[in-house]
Amino acid sequence: MGRTTVIRNARWVVAWEKGSGAPGDGRHVYLRDCDVAFRDDQILHVGAGYAGKADETIDGRSLMVMPGLINMHTHTATMPIFKGIREEMGNPRFYMSALYDGWPLFVAEPEDKHWNSRYAYAEMLLSGVTTVVDMCFPFPGWVDAIAASGIRGYVSPLFESARWFTDNGYQLQYRWYDDKGQKALRQGMDIIDQAEGHNCGRLTGLVSPMAVDTCAPELVRDALAEARRRKRPFQLHVGEAMMEFLEMTRRTGTTQIQFLDGLGLLGPDVIIGHGIFLDHHSWLHWSTRDDVRILAERGCAVSHCPVVFSRYGIALEDFGSYLKAGVTMTIGTDTHPHNMIEEMRSTAIMARASRESIFALKTADIFHAATAAAAKALGRADIGGLARGMKADLVTVALDDPAMMPVYDPLRCLIYTAADRAVRDVWVDGAKVVENRKVLTIDWPEAARHVERMQREILPKVAARDYAKRTAADVSPLTLPIGRA
Repeated sequence: MGRTTVIRNARWVVAWEKGSGAPGDGRHVYLRDCDVAFRDDQILHVGAGYAGKADETIDGRSLMVMPGLINMHTHTATMPIFKGIREEMGNPRFYMSALYDGWPLFVAEPEDKHWNSRYAYAEMLLSGVTTVVDMCFPFPGWVDAIAASGIRGYVSPLFESARWFTDNGYQLQYRWYDDKGQKALRQGMDIIDQAEGHNCGRLTGLVSPMAVDTCAPELVRDALAEARRRKRPFQLHVGEAMMEFLEMTRRTGTTQIQFLDGLGLLGPDVIIGHGIFLDHHSWLHWSTRDDVRILAERGCAVSHCPVVFSRYGIALEDFGSYLKAGVTMTIGTDTHPHNMIEEMRSTAIMARASRESIFALKTADIFHAATAAAAKALGRADIGGLARGMKADLVTVALDDPAMMPVYDPLRCLIYTAADRAVRDVWVDGAKVVENRKVLTIDWPEAARHVERMQREILPKVAARDYAKRTAADVSPLTLPIGRA
């Protein structure tokens, strides 16, 4: 027998009412003044009057208990170092995106990337994330870093057939590898094997060729076949940027989604990373309006990351419309800050602003996307909710935190006001990883010091990496000029 923890008399509980038992089939409901009990990695009881043995009892009268959030799309190894740099860095000649000529300038050395990841995992845990899809080009120490964090990790090594580059800041070019990425695909699968063999037991692979425009069709086909052979999810960046849409229509004469569909490369195990620039988007003025319907008919999911795109002035058009069409919508952080609650809030803001209606999207839809819908996209019925037999991935929220008060509706208070400030404790697989707002598995201050060091070391290297020899201050000027002391 394992160790049993009981949260007694929780003031609010976000419980899961199961449907048929299929992944994502059911609904979240509020329960009042009830108990949540779990033993080791499994939930035993959600409801009134737990009568079993308790090795640890937690007073829940000032708490909301909710399922852990699922971050469906992020890149931990590169993004924390951009803090203070990328928020106003864009290129109008690439339709506002800094993806092509800004992002490569500030990449850390391979041996340092694990510090970025550790920093990001800590941020996620503090915002209530218990599962993450971590999409990185492989680097030393990755598997050990994600295992040590205590998070439930989908290790997703990126690989591709070509690399973007520009030598003038307005023409996007591609440097194709001789083998079109086949060696990198095999290396990625080796890393997945390493992750799934780790003794922590919380790591799973997810097959992820980088992007529709940087991967030859043969590589996408082979990667999807490998994912299906392994019975693992598959994610591909599609509709991420205006330049990608223009490139793919130039190459193929059709949209990215219609191109992939024509090759038979869509299905219920396929997650579309971002899915913004599809044929209906107002920037494109394309002749069809079929892409969202195709995604729905094929059962695909979309991982939506609104914060980073909002910085560029870019919006998905819109989250509620995709839901209404039948697309499985999930949420990720993509870049810094790795704060899922802020992403949930931005999901609401951007959807309502795009539709010009407060009724474009409900809070229940957003919470479902960040939990049960993500579990569905990952093919899992044991995470994303609180019910007997599900994994003990759960979060307590302090209802007596001033940012949460007054508490009429706790999820609204959390998402629209308090955010991560009110997250108190987090368990993954029944193990406590955050206690009273402190990460137990990662020395976050140490990781932060290393990320700061790394950023200082990178800044003088920017000019040598840039096609125009611009300095960091040229690429990302400070908010205010430096005055005289």
